[in-house]
Amino acid sequence: MSVRAGIVVTGTEVLTGRISDQNGPWVSERLLDLGVDVAHITICGDRPADLTAQLRFLAEVGVDLIVTTGGLGPTADDLTVATVAGFCGRELLLDAELEEHIASIIRRWRGATVDVDAGPTRAGIRKQAYVPVGAVAIPPTGTAPGVVIPPATGLPAIVILPGPPGELQAMWPAAVAAPAVAEVLSHADDLQQATIRAYGLQEAELAETLRSAEAEIADFDRLEITTCLRRGELDMVTRFAAGDAPVYDALLAYLTERHGPQIFSTDGSTIEDHLIGALDGRVIATAESCTGGLIAARLTDRPGSSAYVMGGVVSYSNEAKTDLIDVPAVLIATHGAVSEEVAAAMAEGARGRLRADVAVSTTGIAGPDGGTEDKPVGTVCFGIAIAGRPTVTVRRRFPGDRERVRALTTTAALHLLVRELRSPAP
Repeated sequence: MSVRAGIVVTGTEVLTGRISDQNGPWVSERLLDLGVDVAHITICGDRPADLTAQLRFLAEVGVDLIVTTGGLGPTADDLTVATVAGFCGRELLLDAELEEHIASIIRRWRGATVDVDAGPTRAGIRKQAYVPVGAVAIPPTGTAPGVVIPPATGLPAIVILPGPPGELQAMWPAAVAAPAVAEVLSHADDLQQATIRAYGLQEAELAETLRSAEAEIADFDRLEITTCLRRGELDMVTRFAAGDAPVYDALLAYLTERHGPQIFSTDGSTIEDHLIGALDGRVIATAESCTGGLIAARLTDRPGSSAYVMGGVVSYSNEAKTDLIDVPAVLIATHGAVSEEVAAAMAEGARGRLRADVAVSTTGIAGPDGGTEDKPVGTVCFGIAIAGRPTVTVRRRFPGDRERVRALTTTAALHLLVRELRSPAP
């Protein structure tokens, strides 16, 4: 890659896991969109020595750009600007215009009568208005401005941004438009990324196919491939320069030839995307026991889902199955709550009660207890009821602990729905 970057996420609260890092992945994706290869994302606490160590490491491995996030506030532990300035050998100077701009923001937030010249308030404002010599300040969207430090001998360009994700994201366009950053980005490749998603394909199978492809496809090493098994689906993400698109096309054809039935997406689309398309204007309902609402959560995770989701019922107990979605008690007594017969009745009951066109149900044994010889832990029965068609049931067994069984069941339900919705009506 022609341009490489490193990201340093600062904050003891992130390092200790009290909050999750949202900034590193977000900045990485934005840099990728700009053709920049992100070599490292590091996290360090609010200690100048640790931040300096991260900066030194990234400079020594030769990145062209460093982006730091966090540590720009008015409090004593907000030391990023001073630390980066020290690392770059640049003096900090007070920017009087920036100081007044920050003060005006505080007046606007707190009212014109606030005394911004009071000791602690003014000290906090002034602390945020110090800028390294030769650097450019990025106007704040909160009260903390960002900073862009141009590259110097042995040092990359450095962008310093605040920690709150909303502030960072709002300031990002100004950061990448700064002359020092724009100059670095002008050397970036037209980097592309493509995602293939498969279901029912094992990592070992894909690894074997990729080994074969490496031997048969010219310039295969120009592709950067990563694979990830997540919630039962296998994702393969490939990055490549625009000029190497024919190499990727050859790989895609190679994979499709060998694993076509398992590959459900070659354009990055998700199973939720495919389900919405397969519904084709119909509305869906859920009846969940072992998944406890996880399917409904996946279905409603995106804006506009009210157009195709009628609702869902978590019918965990036998009584709830009978009272809420009309599963006959005798059916449960005869076949057991975890049975294809009950799964069918759950789907049909949810479709009728919620006046939906389509319904899916799950009933199973997620564990760690409750399994039997006939129905061991991981056994799940699915029901899919589609208006005008016979109800379809499926019984499967999933490996793993309770969390994994529930996650695999949820993904399986979505794939079963798409399969049945796309099947020709009998």
